[in-house]
Amino acid sequence: MGRLTNRVALVTGGGRGIGRSIALAFGQEGCDVAISSRTEAELVSVVSELERIGVKGFAVPADVMSYESIRSAVTRVIQWSGKVDILANNAGGGVPPKTPTGLQAATHEDQAFIDNIQLNLTSAYRASREVLPHMIEQEYGRIINIGSGYAKRGGGGLAYTAAKHGIIGLTRAMATEVAAHHITVNCLCPGWTNTQLVNWDGLAMLWNTTPEGAKAKAAAENIQNRVLEPDELGPMAALIAAEESAGLIGQVISVDGGYKV
Repeated sequence: MGRLTNRVALVTGGGRGIGRSIALAFGQEGCDVAISSRTEAELVSVVSELERIGVKGFAVPADVMSYESIRSAVTRVIQWSGKVDILANNAGGGVPPKTPTGLQAATHEDQAFIDNIQLNLTSAYRASREVLPHMIEQEYGRIINIGSGYAKRGGGGLAYTAAKHGIIGLTRAMATEVAAHHITVNCLCPGWTNTQLVNWDGLAMLWNTTPEGAKAKAAAENIQNRVLEPDELGPMAALIAAEESAGLIGQVISVDGGYKV
């Protein structure tokens, strides 16, 4: 028996990287897991991994940039399982601009700003908004928002950094409102993590170095002097999601190798 046995989770952006790690960590604790992303082939692969663990997996292709797509995904998960106990708002990343300087403060493209806020902040609100009525009805729930090293300091892209700071505000405000219903909301912040979202070639061009030099520069920003692997995030997410973690609420928890401490 795992600490999440008989629970059902939805992980957005669950087809690869940190989302996959979280989904599998939930599964290893006995949780049935629905995963969503835009790439169905990746979802099918993770579902197979969950089934090999011995739990149920459910692939829900969805685009978190669309409110209707999120609503449909949550509806399908509830039809599949009857409930959602845990939501991991992992979907995020960067929406590229149309011009080379389109993400810089003085020349930021308006639509790129809006799109990046939508992807990294609004999507978490939308998914939470859809599952919360069900969690309130059952008087139990766990929501885990995925932040960033840039959620607590500057240095990242303008819209991305603003959105991740907003994730912390969303976490705390929502936690305050739903605490009486035995629902917790927390924020898990990775630092530099070796996922497909990190473009070492692109960073090398930005930092005027090689891809290896870019990775070394990123590693040097934490006190362990390394880039973390996605599977290091899953166990902490599983702990936050556990029933015995009821006292953990409205918190910002970093698994980042000591990023800029």
